[in-house]
Amino acid sequence: MTIDQLALLHTQASVCAERLTLPLRSQVWRGMAGEFQGAGTGSSIDFQDHRAYMPGDDPRHINWRAFARTGNYTMKLYREEVRPVIDIILDASESMFFDPVKAARTAELFYFVTMAAIQAGASASIHLLRGDAHTRLPMDAVISHRWMDTVHGMKPTRPDAPLALEQIQLRGNAIRVLVSDLLFEGDPNHPLRHLSIQQGKPIILAPFLRAEANPEWQGNYEFVDVEAGSQHSHRVEKSTLMHFCKAYAAHFAEWHTTAKRFNAPLARVCADLPLLDALNKDAVSAGALVIN
Repeated sequence: MTIDQLALLHTQASVCAERLTLPLRSQVWRGMAGEFQGAGTGSSIDFQDHRAYMPGDDPRHINWRAFARTGNYTMKLYREEVRPVIDIILDASESMFFDPVKAARTAELFYFVTMAAIQAGASASIHLLRGDAHTRLPMDAVISHRWMDTVHGMKPTRPDAPLALEQIQLRGNAIRVLVSDLLFEGDPNHPLRHLSIQQGKPIILAPFLRAEANPEWQGNYEFVDVEAGSQHSHRVEKSTLMHFCKAYAAHFAEWHTTAKRFNAPLARVCADLPLLDALNKDAVSAGALVIN
């Protein structure tokens, strides 16, 4: 994709980010000052409780009315307001970009999550994973639309390996948004457990094509392993296609079941629909996004 094409996708994602956002208010935050409720006390206007005055307390928060009644100093406590913390993880595997329609949806989802983080004033950390390769991406690479250069430059030793999430230094009490088609082998428990460490909240946005989920193969085909770059000739009979569809459905059924155990919203986002329609249909209903 060219920079102009990416810029257009960024614009479309930005429009969606004005209507939908991540479920940030479902998390109890700790950290730098911001607009979301934290776990401690601070100086916002949201009253929380009282406690006895202690030397060194800010006198502006003394409850003078209570002092006039009782002669005792008590402090007004307010709910702390903090910045949300969001770790954004993009699966940069070839399967995410092999088809132009799916590649566009992948870019839109990546831009959408990034814009949602910016609009929320979040502390955002962006990571690219391809197999066992990991790169941390600066925000200006996203804004300048040059992040695809980094994607193309990644050289994993095992492109077909499950995502090496353990290479990422995840931050505590963060929302971890994984944009991935989940088309890699392995038990979903491992990545979801890792995304949940240190009180993390995993959210998964998984782009897919209808032709990928329900192919209409019949006859002789030259299949391409997009991760390894190899080709294989196969004749697809009806029974072969049924076996593939059954395995594909079972793979994602296991992901959905495991995600529920980790309280991790998982939304498969169809690439064949306009972005806002697909997000409303798939991501909002799954709890991965909320309406602004």
